[in-house]
Amino acid sequence: MSALCPGVDECSLAIYLSGFQQAITGVGTVLMLPLIGSLSDVYGRKALLTLPMTISIIPLVILAYSRTRNFFYAYYVTKTLTAVISEGSVLCLSLAYVADNVSERSRASAFGLVSGAFYAGFVGGTFAARFLSTSQTFQVAAIVSMIAVIYMRIFLKDDCTIRRNTSDSLKHPILTTEEEETTSSDSELLSSSKEVEVFKKIPSPNDLVCLLKTSKTISLAAVVAFFNSLAEGGLQASALYFFKARFHFTKNQYADVMLIMGIAGTISQMIFMPLLAPVVGEEKLLSVALFGGFLCMLMNGIAWSIWVPYVVAAFGIFTSFASPCLRSIVSKQVGPNEQGIAQGCISGISSFANIISPFIFSPLTDLFLSKRAPFYFPGFSIMCSGFATMVAFIPSLFIWAVPPSSKKVSCEDCEA
Repeated sequence: MSALCPGVDECSLAIYLSGFQQAITGVGTVLMLPLIGSLSDVYGRKALLTLPMTISIIPLVILAYSRTRNFFYAYYVTKTLTAVISEGSVLCLSLAYVADNVSERSRASAFGLVSGAFYAGFVGGTFAARFLSTSQTFQVAAIVSMIAVIYMRIFLKDDCTIRRNTSDSLKHPILTTEEEETTSSDSELLSSSKEVEVFKKIPSPNDLVCLLKTSKTISLAAVVAFFNSLAEGGLQASALYFFKARFHFTKNQYADVMLIMGIAGTISQMIFMPLLAPVVGEEKLLSVALFGGFLCMLMNGIAWSIWVPYVVAAFGIFTSFASPCLRSIVSKQVGPNEQGIAQGCISGISSFANIISPFIFSPLTDLFLSKRAPFYFPGFSIMCSGFATMVAFIPSLFIWAVPPSSKKVSCEDCEA
């Protein structure tokens, strides 16, 4: 808004540009995340993590150099293109890495700790943005992103690559039948082209549909992921613009709200998730988080005073359970060689919701924050996001824990 509409509290151009970027990013990640997850099942998490973490530095460097209108548009285009690969892939691959190295019994807690680390990083970044100038904020962000890539390349031990890097690792792609594997092996003996082998790892739409059909739990989890992401996308498209128009929020006030939200999420994931998940179960925690999310969006939608967003942000201690619980549930439904594509599939579904979300919520936000609104309700778009969360809450009630002794159905069985 500073680059496009300086000095005003309402900016339709900024709202629509944000929505367009969110939609384009969603289209790209729907296609890329299942592919990245599938390739990581074969070539290792570390190799696939390098690409998104590296290219995500570029947009930050642009804004670190200048934040004039022309540089903003350069950032906007670069961010849109790089987000196609980097958006969601770091979390997706991180969770797949954890699933490779943690037993099912401890997986929910481990996923919570990973999410807690993300929240802790969010708190640190927001805390820095609270006290740094705008120019310094992007400079520090670019430097820290570079450090993250270097740290990952040096210290992350790629156990899954060591485990899978055998002579026949590229001859047994996941999500294929025994007959297809035999045919694939014969054809690979006739060709030494690694490019051909790479393309054999690309999951087809049938593979993804097959994965969703492997169990009722995965199908329900996919529905929950879609509507929860639709709601989060709606909140992303409207909340900050609503706070700006309704309460004249400044950068520091945004940072304060985000700090409270991040601290609540960190405490939730680092402390409560490991304690509650083994006792209560991630299925019940998922339902609690979704219902809490509905209440929070309801309160934000009807916010009557500037302190309401701060109080609602503190309830992130409950709402942040949703993502790690959902990921843990899905992780337990597939085999060890399908963790990457399973997490990528859920991320892809979430991204698909992010494609739809801006087309719904960006116009709603613009309409109800303007004088053209059919009735006075500035937070109407946030209220609609809350209803989407409630839709996600209903199927979450029917997700049941899988008995440890039960046999998981793989996509190979589905294809057979």
